[in-house]
Amino acid sequence: MPPGADPRTGGRVHPKAWSGRLQGPTDPLLERYSTSVQEDLALAEFDIRGSEAHAGRLVRAGLIRPGDHRQLLAGLEQIASEVRSGTFEPRPEDEDIHMAVERRLAELIGEPALRLHTGRSRNDQVALDLRLWTRAAAVRLSQGVLGLEGVLLRRARRERETLLPGYTHLQRAQPVTLAHHLLAYFEMLERDRERLQELHRRAGLSPLGAGALAGSTLPLDRRHAARELGLLAPTANSLDSVSDRDFALELLFASALIAVHLSRLAEDLILWSTAEFGFLELPDRWSTGSSLMPQKKNPDLLELVRGRAARPVAALLGLLMVLKGLPLSYNRDLQEDKSHLFPAVASVEASLEALAGMLAEVSFNRQRMAEAASDPVLLATDLAERLVHEGVPFRRAHELVGGLVSRAEGEGRGLELVLRESWREMGFADDPTGLLDPRTSLAAREQPGAPGPVAQSAALRQAAAQLRRGRAWVRRQTG
Repeated sequence: MPPGADPRTGGRVHPKAWSGRLQGPTDPLLERYSTSVQEDLALAEFDIRGSEAHAGRLVRAGLIRPGDHRQLLAGLEQIASEVRSGTFEPRPEDEDIHMAVERRLAELIGEPALRLHTGRSRNDQVALDLRLWTRAAAVRLSQGVLGLEGVLLRRARRERETLLPGYTHLQRAQPVTLAHHLLAYFEMLERDRERLQELHRRAGLSPLGAGALAGSTLPLDRRHAARELGLLAPTANSLDSVSDRDFALELLFASALIAVHLSRLAEDLILWSTAEFGFLELPDRWSTGSSLMPQKKNPDLLELVRGRAARPVAALLGLLMVLKGLPLSYNRDLQEDKSHLFPAVASVEASLEALAGMLAEVSFNRQRMAEAASDPVLLATDLAERLVHEGVPFRRAHELVGGLVSRAEGEGRGLELVLRESWREMGFADDPTGLLDPRTSLAAREQPGAPGPVAQSAALRQAAAQLRRGRAWVRRQTG
């Protein structure tokens, strides 16, 4: 028996997977450059699940004995326990997580471990592992989105009466409510959650059995293995199966868009926390100070949420560049998918959790918001639309009201006084200043999706129903 051989297997404990073809040791520099085993650790749980399903295929096909099957499952469960406890230790020579698991399995059970790779390639193995990881990540991100949605909904319910100026071009535009503003972010996140649910379904195909690129001559049941893994069906084309990373791109796109939405919310909160706006007070425990200026309370968390949105956006572009020039089928370039995917998703998960925590404790300055929303100029459009009711063409009404606003500013008088004078000059007998009440304006805006009280109550009920459906979906995936 050669030096370093394992007496249970009759060969080396852990030769390279391709050592029969190439002679001599691999250059250490190549080993260091090409290894991904530490990065792959996130896939360990899924690699073991895939191996368990594959072992079931082998015993059903009569390619391994039932006793070997039992030993394989016992060994894989031992490795899973080591992964969960943090005691599983890959070695530099393992190259990737697949070989690390196989090496450890051989140490635990000996010769049956050498049979596990029958009819399987690392190409379909890693494609399966990454699909399973992607589906789990979609569920985790959904939980984070739902958590922030829940905070937005709770705050919106308490702020239904809180007046707030709505903005375009960062200029005060028309009055809305704080609830309406918060529900706008709920809608963004709900689209994000739906995207995650859709990509979870699209990622639910099993490449196991595609082999290196052309399947196998062995009678292995792909459909049964897919069902055993909780997947919908086998993938349709073996070449595509091992080289497809569309599901990873979809997850990165969904993550990038979530991060952009969080960044926009963070920017609103940053602006509102300034003395110039004064719409909210940041909780002390969610803020930082200055090393030089004693008076400062800085929104560092919000700035980091805004800044870290760059990570998934860059990762999406990075993986697109990895894929753009690859011929079919598998190429080692695909090893780079994880370096883009894993940290990007982790960053978005952390931002969701942090932003939900802060937003739950922010103090809104209702009085300051109401004062800003009560500027009569914000009701200029209401005045133009009142003229439309009186038969004035809208373009003419727009011109007339714009002239009133310009006159009031030029004369240094309030819009109410100028409006009352001009209203009589236009031949109207009623008092128009009631049109300059923001609550009157809101009460007239009851179309679906508008900020009127009735429409807003309907929007709150709809958001609550969406939240219940989203939570039920997550429970189904995790139960």
